[in-house]
Amino acid sequence: MTTATKRVHITDLHSDHHLWLNSLTFFKEEITILERRLEDVARRNTESEVLANLEHFQNQYIRQREVIDELRHDIKQHENALEKAVRENATAVDHRLFPDHAELRDRMIIFERLYAELKAELMHWLSGRL
Repeated sequence: MTTATKRVHITDLHSDHHLWLNSLTFFKEEITILERRLEDVARRNTESEVLANLEHFQNQYIRQREVIDELRHDIKQHENALEKAVRENATAVDHRLFPDHAELRDRMIIFERLYAELKAELMHWLSGRL
């Protein structure tokens, strides 16, 4: 059985791309702030348990940056594909429907959820360090 791909207006796709890219930029900047906070904790603590937790969070934020870069790349690739489709056939582009980018949307939702969970875990750990 084949399922039909949902089709949407190009402006909806472009709006999603714009929102996602802005969100990813925000998350990347926030990671920098959180990493500075981890550095502050590291300067004040030399206990092996604290250092192990710091390393855990540092590794997680390295991975989060990688995922952000992968998502940014894939979003830009999709935007480029849309632009190419418009250049090849600009007729009534505002009225044509394009395949939805459900996979990208799912990946963004999953990333945002995992990022929020990691941030909450860090905040909980930091609150115990005060």
